[in-house]
Amino acid sequence: MTPVILLAAEQKSADVTDWAARVGWVVGLGLFVALVYWLMREGWKWRGTLQGDLPELPASPEAPGEARLTMSGRYHGSTTAGQWLDRIVARGLGTRSRAELTLTDAGLDVVRPGADDFFVPAAALRGARLDKGIAGKVLTEGGLLVVTWAHGDKLIDSGFRSDHAAEHREWVDTLNDMIEKTETEGAR
Repeated sequence: MTPVILLAAEQKSADVTDWAARVGWVVGLGLFVALVYWLMREGWKWRGTLQGDLPELPASPEAPGEARLTMSGRYHGSTTAGQWLDRIVARGLGTRSRAELTLTDAGLDVVRPGADDFFVPAAALRGARLDKGIAGKVLTEGGLLVVTWAHGDKLIDSGFRSDHAAEHREWVDTLNDMIEKTETEGAR
């Protein structure tokens, strides 16, 4: 016999996989992922508890007036003003969702299907700017409309992204003009 045939005859099949060990690893990994998810959820709830002093969000007025601007897009969350990583989760402000924004003389109405709606009175608006990120969401430069507003004793930045990003500049200009007029009238 030739050496090749002898080598082929001497080979045996590979050992059968140890299924018990493999199943144990898969179950262990699944339990680890479940534990990490549970810890993240508990951290989210704890953050909401720590921010429990945040007052209830204002509801939209019965007759807010004629719409100056409207926008459909996404609400990406709210943070403490000037601290783009300090997410606010209390009162549903941490829930990302679709959003319909309407700016009137009374203020900014944020309607969020599947999440709590809220209203920012014109007197509470403090500024608007284009930015690139807010807690958990980073976009291209100027890809996010950030509205700063006062609620209770806290200044809040809320991030929105329009379905048509070209609208952002008009929103910033209109909001800042409206805030400037409100401050001028309040100073009289």
